[in-house]
Amino acid sequence: MSPDELHLQLRNLRKEDYPQLKSLMDKVYPDIGGAWGEHTILKLVKEFPEGQLLLEDNGELVGVALTVRVKYARFSNPHTYDDLMDARENILNDRKGDALYGLDVLIHPDYRGFRLGRRLYDARKELCRQLNLKAILAGGRIVNFHKYAEELTPGQYIEGVHRREIYDPILTFQLANDFTVKRLLGKYLPEDKRSAGFATLLEWNNFLYEPSDNILGSRIRNVRIGAVQWQMREIDSVEEMLKQVEYFVDAMSSYQSDFAVFPEFFNAPLMGLTDQSQQKDAIRFLAGYTERFKREMSQMAVSYNVNIITGSMPLDEDDVIYNVSYLCRRDGTVEEQRKIHVTPHEKRDWVIEGGNHVQVFDTDAGKIGILICYDVEFPELGRLMAAEGLEILFVPFWTDTRNAFLRVRHCAQARAVENECYVVTCGSVGNLPQVESLDVQYAQSAVFSPSDFAFPHDAILAETTANTEQLIFSDLNLDELRYLHHEGSVTNLKDRRTDIYEVTRKW
Repeated sequence: MSPDELHLQLRNLRKEDYPQLKSLMDKVYPDIGGAWGEHTILKLVKEFPEGQLLLEDNGELVGVALTVRVKYARFSNPHTYDDLMDARENILNDRKGDALYGLDVLIHPDYRGFRLGRRLYDARKELCRQLNLKAILAGGRIVNFHKYAEELTPGQYIEGVHRREIYDPILTFQLANDFTVKRLLGKYLPEDKRSAGFATLLEWNNFLYEPSDNILGSRIRNVRIGAVQWQMREIDSVEEMLKQVEYFVDAMSSYQSDFAVFPEFFNAPLMGLTDQSQQKDAIRFLAGYTERFKREMSQMAVSYNVNIITGSMPLDEDDVIYNVSYLCRRDGTVEEQRKIHVTPHEKRDWVIEGGNHVQVFDTDAGKIGILICYDVEFPELGRLMAAEGLEILFVPFWTDTRNAFLRVRHCAQARAVENECYVVTCGSVGNLPQVESLDVQYAQSAVFSPSDFAFPHDAILAETTANTEQLIFSDLNLDELRYLHHEGSVTNLKDRRTDIYEVTRKW
């Protein structure tokens, strides 16, 4: 068969296709009884038409995948082939089943080598996703086991196929299509002499599955990020600055953002309201406003229905200063992330100390983390977050020169790749000579993605114009991350060699 002669079409099986289906099944399954009866197939087509997939070439049936719905709890446990049928050889399709069960995939012998089986498997996976079902289960015959039965147990045979030391036309194919062996099934199909009655229970998990019991509680799959590249301005009062904050929150909420992000130390112009001869006194003065900003930004989060990442602010706790970012959720709850690594400037001039904990926060728009500026330059923190399911990493930053900015940017992009997550950086711009240590700003805020086919070719979803005040918006598809984790060109999270290295907490 020449490829240029093919004219393939994928469609659902119809009752008038039965004669061709019978011919194909008789040809492929002569050792286990050939085709099912016509009433069996027609009942299956009637009860679950979308599950019966057919490939035809110029009108000739050349491949078919037959499928039913089942209860996962029942058929992910030991069973036999007969458990799928009643006494009249009717296949038991459960309309309320939460999983698919792959009955058969058959390819005409003349069409093998064109990977048509993979095409049918991919169509079955897509059906599983569309129906929002947990998994695809299948009982897989181990048809070459009879060649090794005298020297290997079924378990040893399966392990040999796993290691590619043994070729099994069914199991090898299923493993190549992301199925895993869940257990060995004995007496699955007793008349199958080639498999000695054994089969593997195979499973493909739908990692996009979401329980549908509570629609209001279902996770958001498309998340909109709004971030403000903040212009430092001379201000006369805290009320003036809070009014400016609310203006931007209102704007980001108007665009239906799920998150509104501010930069590190965005309210530093308030230090211009006090004597700055001693910088450590000026930062403590600024810390005196932190509780008010946290309280009022939390109220804005609720009023404008947007989760707010408050950039960062100094916190005075027991006469020790920390650099803290707050997550103000739109449900009214507030959590904090302290900067772990403080810069030499923060230590020397402001006597800031580092925090001791990093965590991932659950929100109504995904699992998020916050690393303040310098923290993103330490990959261990992102690694710990990734292990806890991080989806979006927020990096509020404050950099004075381009080389300082590029350290943050390049490290943020690296965190997106190695941890398979989105990273949002948000900085401030402008000059404010009236405030000590605030005379130079350089920023180009951005939203970075992992680097794979589902994302932009340069792994940049959005970015601002450098050194210009503006808002940036980006829509993040969390399902694309889940695809990447399981089926990416490379799978960094899965492929880490935790047998030879790992990152662990000391708290």
